[in-house]
Amino acid sequence: MLRTANARSMRTVTCSAAFKPAQPLFSRAAAASGAAAVAASLMLSSAAPALAEFRLPPIDNDPNRCARGFVGNTIGQANAVSDKILDLRKCVYKGKNLSGKVLAGALMSDADFSDTNMQARGAQMTCVVEVVLTKAYAVGADLSGADLTNAVVDRVDFTNANLAGAKLINTVVTGATFEGADLTNTNFEDALVGSQDANKLCANPTLVGESRDQVGCKQ
Repeated sequence: MLRTANARSMRTVTCSAAFKPAQPLFSRAAAASGAAAVAASLMLSSAAPALAEFRLPPIDNDPNRCARGFVGNTIGQANAVSDKILDLRKCVYKGKNLSGKVLAGALMSDADFSDTNMQARGAQMTCVVEVVLTKAYAVGADLSGADLTNAVVDRVDFTNANLAGAKLINTVVTGATFEGADLTNTNFEDALVGSQDANKLCANPTLVGESRDQVGCKQ
């Protein structure tokens, strides 16, 4: 059974056949504690003064933390709640396949996602699994040439990120921040961009030519 949302809302598709009940790996108290930690760490705001005061936790010393990017966050897609912060800072995924992964709430700052495949998995099949970047913190990340076709880019902070040549084809863009981002030749073909997001994108001087037309900027 498939379930979709409205056109300009998050287009998450759930496949009941692939659903697996959550495993009781931690207590309710531990889950609440983890959720609180993530919420406290990822209180991102569109206001510049608030971002100036935002402080990240120390980089996770788990030697396998970058490998978690190939698994993603399997708990909270829409609200980015997790038992543990998905810390991908300074990790290198250049040219790797992250299709269909949920990176909700991920700390992606200064990570290398250049030429990474982050498009929906199974796009030609009945069951489509999209990349979800809800509340991801991608400040200074390199996503040049990355393929985010059909991805959900919801409340993502791309401040000073490199999105040159990235494909955001048919991508849902809501509440994202692109201040200082490099949007040279970024492909927004058929992307669902909210009006406020379009205003922010159009204010970026690197969004030129066909990219501006795709976003709907007034020349």
